[in-house]
Amino acid sequence: MSEVASARRTRITPEREAELYEAVLDLLREVGYDALTMDAVAARTRSSKATLYRQWGGKPELVAKAIRHNKPGHTADLDTGSLRGDLHALTCREDDCAMQQNAALMRGLFMAVHGNPDLLRAFKELLIEPEMAEFDRLVQRAVDRGEVRADCPALGYVVHMLVGAFATRTLIDDQPPTQTFLTSYIDAVVLPALGVHVN
Repeated sequence: MSEVASARRTRITPEREAELYEAVLDLLREVGYDALTMDAVAARTRSSKATLYRQWGGKPELVAKAIRHNKPGHTADLDTGSLRGDLHALTCREDDCAMQQNAALMRGLFMAVHGNPDLLRAFKELLIEPEMAEFDRLVQRAVDRGEVRADCPALGYVVHMLVGAFATRTLIDDQPPTQTFLTSYIDAVVLPALGVHVN
């Protein structure tokens, strides 16, 4: 980030930034990505549109950063001493109500991503790549502890498995993802695929 961008960013307090992100998420849930406008965000947050563009560059960046900010903590900070403990702790950071809201939000955004290359780029750069880097560190700790073999073919697919379970729970079972479902899935599918024995 340039020094100019850093200087601009400091004009908004962390509290105000959090308030803006929450408003963006509320609007996304209400109208969806395509109907969301910077004018609507400005009106909802009593901000100037110029300020929003100066801080975030545009709607794709603002939305991606709002989603990232909404995530409870950093994945790499989880360290329970075991991969199973880490994955269960990751699942339990959100209650079932928040998980259901976020699943519905993400389904809408995944559809929007397909028709919007700018949103896809913002998601990759600001959300997916940082999240993947953090998750890779969590999994690498399991390899370093000797829980998972470094040559395990499933290592490159852990995130795919978890996101798949989260995203398809409603589609296949007509039920929202829950902590119980995801922890059971981790024990029944993810850990065995990695060669981790579950008692």
